[in-house]
Amino acid sequence: MARRKSLAAQLLQAYRDSQKAKAAEARRAEAERARQARAAEREAARRAKEKARREQEQAQAWVRAQKEKQAQRSADSRRAEQIVRDLEKREAVRARELEQKRRAEVREKAAAERRAKQETAESLRREAARRTDEVEKRIEVLTSVLRTRPGGLHRQRLQVEQALDAGDFEGFAVGVENALSSIGYAEGLGGARRAAFAPESRELVVEIELPAQAVVPSVTQYRFKASAPPAVVPQPRKEAECKALYRDLVARLALRAIDEAFAVTPPSLVDGVAFNGKVHAKDRATGKPIEPCLISLRVSRESFNELVLDEPELDPVASLHYLNAIVSQHPYDLEPVPPVVTFDLTRYKIAPERDVVAGLDSRPDLVAMDPIDFEHLIRRLFEEIGLKSWVTQASRDDGIDAVAVNEEPLIGGLCIIQAKRTKNVVSAETVRSVAGIVNDKNASKGIVVTTAWFGKASWDFAPRNRVELIDGRHLKALLLEHLGIDALIGLPKLPPGWQTRDLS
Repeated sequence: MARRKSLAAQLLQAYRDSQKAKAAEARRAEAERARQARAAEREAARRAKEKARREQEQAQAWVRAQKEKQAQRSADSRRAEQIVRDLEKREAVRARELEQKRRAEVREKAAAERRAKQETAESLRREAARRTDEVEKRIEVLTSVLRTRPGGLHRQRLQVEQALDAGDFEGFAVGVENALSSIGYAEGLGGARRAAFAPESRELVVEIELPAQAVVPSVTQYRFKASAPPAVVPQPRKEAECKALYRDLVARLALRAIDEAFAVTPPSLVDGVAFNGKVHAKDRATGKPIEPCLISLRVSRESFNELVLDEPELDPVASLHYLNAIVSQHPYDLEPVPPVVTFDLTRYKIAPERDVVAGLDSRPDLVAMDPIDFEHLIRRLFEEIGLKSWVTQASRDDGIDAVAVNEEPLIGGLCIIQAKRTKNVVSAETVRSVAGIVNDKNASKGIVVTTAWFGKASWDFAPRNRVELIDGRHLKALLLEHLGIDALIGLPKLPPGWQTRDLS
């Protein structure tokens, strides 16, 4: 039993030992598995750790790379910013330099503009002063034209007198014209001069061209006006002042011309001057040329010498009135006056005077007289009637035997005279010819004087054409009335309507 127990115990022990061995083996296996699990875990942990380490390293490398990139970007950004700053700085410097240059240019331009404006203003002021000075000098010239007469004109008397010594009255007039034209005048004041000489009356006819109204400056001064733009502005002269200056000027020119005419002619030849002052202008209404006479007078040398022309206070207009001149009331408006001499003697060749009355018989036969003596007899007749008359030379006298002047200012004028010493009727063509000459010479009338008679056609034509007819019996009566000559008319037959007593 004990032995069976021991076997069972042994079996049990063996079982137990086996179980223990299995348990130990299981524990070892478990421990091995645990160890392996732990080893695997450790491996896994190591791997995980390695992986984490690698990932960490990668992350760190990425971070480093990012940091490097960021640093690079930052560096690039800084460099770019520095470049930008440098560029901006350079641009700012350039901009400052440009701004400074622009401001300097603006300042220089403004200074230049100020200088230019100052120079322009100064130039305009100088121009205004210069032009004002020119106006004042021009006014001084106009107002002193009478006081600034040239001296020594009497030296020219010999030259003009030489022509008259040769009996050439026309040459004498030309010499006077040349002497007067050679006298210096200020610009715009020395117009044309014309002269003629009437030896019977010892009178010189002088006609001058007066300056137009534009010779008087229409402004008193020029002033600088600081406007935009600045300018030189004229200060207009009052119309009344312009008219007064022009009136005084033409009066001074007239007195000077007369004084010069007396100066260049010898007193032994010229006793007086008949003067006309005319202006060449345009009629404002028609636009046609006109030549109004603004001053006209007849003055003797003795009367003219009473004037003191160098006296500064001399009133030229009053002087003309003192000389009984006909002066336009409104010369600036070209208001004309009737001239005392309305003809130009240079159109006629004046023959030397011949005293035929003293040599006539007590009862001269007009038909038998010398033709030239007859013409001079007619001249004497018209002088006794009250006209100034001259006999023309035979050559180129346009059929004119004599010229006569009625000196009445309003109704007078030039008369063309034709003397027909004939035994036959004067033809109507002769009367018409005289009428044509009257128109051509712009005379006031024509006179046909004859020892014979006129036909009806002539008596009808004459009154309508400014022609007066004096037949033989009328002439006979005029000679008896004015010259005391009881003339005969030796006609071969008694004209129609005449009586025998009309011939004898």
